[in-house]
Amino acid sequence: MALSQHDLLRLMESLRTADGIELIRVLAQRILQELIEAEATAHIGAEPGEHTETRTTMRNGHRENVLTTQAGDLDLAIPKVRTGSFFPSLLERRRRIDQALYAVIMEAYVQGVSTRSVDDLVKALGGDTGISKSEVSRICGDLDVELSVFRTRPLDHTRFPYIYLDVTYSKARVNHQIVSQAVVVATGITEDGGREVLGLMVGDSETEVFWSEFLRSLRERGLTGVRLVIADHHSGLVKAVRKVMLGAAYQRCRVHFLRNVFAVIPKDAAEMVAATIRTIFAQPTAEAVRAQLDTVADMLGRQFPKVKAMLLEAKVDLTAFADFPERHWKKIQSPNPLERVNREIKRRTDVVQIFPNPDALERLTTAVLIEMHDEWIAFPRRYLPEGSMDKIYPPGDQPDTVTPLQGA
Repeated sequence: MALSQHDLLRLMESLRTADGIELIRVLAQRILQELIEAEATAHIGAEPGEHTETRTTMRNGHRENVLTTQAGDLDLAIPKVRTGSFFPSLLERRRRIDQALYAVIMEAYVQGVSTRSVDDLVKALGGDTGISKSEVSRICGDLDVELSVFRTRPLDHTRFPYIYLDVTYSKARVNHQIVSQAVVVATGITEDGGREVLGLMVGDSETEVFWSEFLRSLRERGLTGVRLVIADHHSGLVKAVRKVMLGAAYQRCRVHFLRNVFAVIPKDAAEMVAATIRTIFAQPTAEAVRAQLDTVADMLGRQFPKVKAMLLEAKVDLTAFADFPERHWKKIQSPNPLERVNREIKRRTDVVQIFPNPDALERLTTAVLIEMHDEWIAFPRRYLPEGSMDKIYPPGDQPDTVTPLQGA
């Protein structure tokens, strides 16, 4: 697209008065704008105002776009089209997760709550010249539409016999104070043995009200067929599961239970006690599992009465897995499948350290989960073996009224 005489004179004047980095910025902005217009012409099939047989749509003005570079912010204009969409390949959008991280960092930077590490990241992203609040709002707004669609998408396309719940924590500013925010994540195993991310919620605590709200939101989106909820023994969680997830059993994490036991016994006895308790989970049948728990409780109770009381109190929740197919047992005794998910969330959130607000934390966490969900869907691999899932739903049973199988 040739420059008009007026544009040429303006460009020459800009170059004549510019120096150093500013000269590079002006040149880069002009070159990129011309390349964008040329790509738009190829996409549309005609120059501005030109009428050809190859034209597929028409221009409909421009929208502003700021590209942050090492030379400064470049003010570009992206052609809009009346039908379809156009976005220049030179400005290829970042992955969702990168967009979210970028948005969080910029938001913190603009609000003046950034740490030195965030400042360094801003510079690494080419933001030495800063970024406007309106640009941050635009970036966040564009992201939030897509991320909200994922968080609220229907879950009625299949049944989820097993769901895993876990929580991790990050710091965010709330009412001008830095507070710890709980990030609750739910993943599920589909009735054909695949995996999906079901949802997340950011909140102030782990009360029964908080967990109930989260679980109800999953049910309202169409979650059905849940037979077992696997989770740590969080405050309020068990009551919420029993109240909201009717027909589902609760499996208490065996790993965290052992940690609770270690808190009431001498350190030098930990290895022996752990090995003894693990024999409970090595039994071949549901009846043997529960009988072994009673045996272990009696054995350990002679020396550690508190451990015996803990085992007997937790018996139902600690052995809930045994009512399901034996081939699933190792995968449903704890929410360990969520460990990789939480590690990835922490890896990203630790970069930011302190989020400017809970929305920013939710934004980045959602982006991380979408990437993992897409990976599970795009490269499907059965998490539980083929041929074992059909034992969970006997023919004729209704999705939300079946009780767990006994000795399956």
